[in-house]
Order: sequence, then structure tokens, then C-alpha cells
Amino acid sequence: MQELHQLVLQALPGCRLWFDNGKNSENKTVSNPTIGYGFQIIKYADGKTRDFFQIGLSANKTGISVYILGIEDKAYLAQTYGKKLGKASVTGYCIRFKTLKDINVDILEAAVRFGGKTRNEKIS
Repeated sequence: MQELHQLVLQALPGCRLWFDNGKNSENKTVSNPTIGYGFQIIKYADGKTRDFFQIGLSANKTGISVYILGIEDKAYLAQTYGKKLGKASVTGYCIRFKTLKDINVDILEAAVRFGGKTRNEKIS
């Protein structure tokens, strides 16, 4: 995780740092703790907005997840980076892998750089 943290800081120098402890407003655990990088505004269907990160790193029981949020085209990550990443699972906004040695770190860094440039408002 420390290597990934340094990779993201290198890819997105000066980005805003976040920490999400994974708990909701009732203090119940709803997700794994996540380190966030960058800034975007999420706009909900009811018109409310929320400040949030663009890139997230989270360790879990099966490995590591790198979240790249705010991408409109949900096929983009898999089509652009999926086959080049190595042993990773790629969804519309998440890249999952067991260890850094399983993936091509340069390709992951390229995906993070792309995600850091995406500053769209997102409707959910």
C-alpha cells in the first residue's frame, strides 16, 4: 500500500488527500477504509452534491482495489488498460489485484493519471 500511495502521489502531485474510514453516519462499517486522492463533486439525483475523491486505494481480504471515479464511459478502463495490466480484474471504475508484482505498474500509473484528469460531475 505504501508503494501504491507513492505511485499515486507521483502521478498526481499536489492532489488533495482524503481518508474514508468506511463508516456511515450511524458509525456502522459499510466499506473498507480508503485513501482518496484528488477532488470531484458528485451530484445526486435529488440535487444534493458531495465533495469526493477521484482516485481511491483500499486493501481488502483478496488484495488491493484502486478506484478511478468520475469516468462516464464504464467500458473505458477495461478496454484501455485491462489487457495490459497483467493479473487484474477491471470493472467500470475499479482495478483489483492481489499484489503489485502481479501487474504492470506503468499501466496502472497511466490509468491513475487519466482518472486524475477526469473532473466531471457525476449523477448517481
